[in-house]
Amino acid sequence: MQGNVTEGTGEPGQSLLELGQSLGLPLEGTCEGQMACSTCHVIVDGEWFDQLPPASEEEEDMLDFAAGVRRTSRLSCQIELTPELDGLAVSVPAEAHDMRRM
Repeated sequence: MQGNVTEGTGEPGQSLLELGQSLGLPLEGTCEGQMACSTCHVIVDGEWFDQLPPASEEEEDMLDFAAGVRRTSRLSCQIELTPELDGLAVSVPAEAHDMRRM
């Protein structure tokens, strides 16, 4: 992964979206985690991708609307933090814009 690195610690059960927003990352989360948008799209580091539970069909459908989608793309609202995900690495696509900060 390239670019600025931001590290944070979340609580088990917290979504990656919530953690990312608390760290100031440009993850808008317009639908507040209801999987009705793709504004919390992240790209999961390849070594971590297969360690996540598979995306649901609904999540896959929402990712069709996200900019900069890759094979390891996920919606951060659908990634629940667990102790097993300690060290999880993701990147926010360059196309991401957080309209809450404009």
